[in-house]
Amino acid sequence: MTSSRDDDALSWAGDNDPTLAQGDSPDAPALPEGWTVPGQPETPEAQAERDGTSSLALVGTGILAGIYLLYTVGWFLAVSRLGNPLVEPVARAMFSLGGWLAVAAPVVWFAAAYGLTAERPRRRFAWLVVGAVLLVPLPFVFGTGGIS
Repeated sequence: MTSSRDDDALSWAGDNDPTLAQGDSPDAPALPEGWTVPGQPETPEAQAERDGTSSLALVGTGILAGIYLLYTVGWFLAVSRLGNPLVEPVARAMFSLGGWLAVAAPVVWFAAAYGLTAERPRRRFAWLVVGAVLLVPLPFVFGTGGIS
C-alpha cells in the first residue's frame, strides 16, 4: 500500500504537460530551427551542419597554424638579433615593445581569426591566408635585422 506522499516523490511537476508527449502528432508545437527531439535520428545534413568543418578545412587550418608558429619563431629570432640604437629611455622602451608586439602578432592574428569567425569556416580560412601573407618575418627571411 503506497501513500500519495510516495507517489509525489516519483513524479515531477509538469509531467502531464501535453507538449511533452512522445510521438508525432499534428497538434505538437514545432521546434525552433536547429533543435532536435532527443531519441530521434539526426539527418545527415543536420549532422554535417553541426560538425561545421570538413576534414580538408581542418587539415588546412592545421597547416596554417604551423605556418603561424614558424612565423612566431622567425619574428623572435629577428627581434633578438636587433640592436637598439636609441638613447632615450622612452624611445628604447617603445622600440622593445614594438619588437615584442611583432613576435606576438602571428599568435594574436591566428587567435582572432579563429575565434571571431567560428560560424564561417571559409571566411576563417581566408583571414588566415591573408595573415600568412601579411605577417611574413621579412627581417628573418632576408637575413637583415640591424638598424643602421
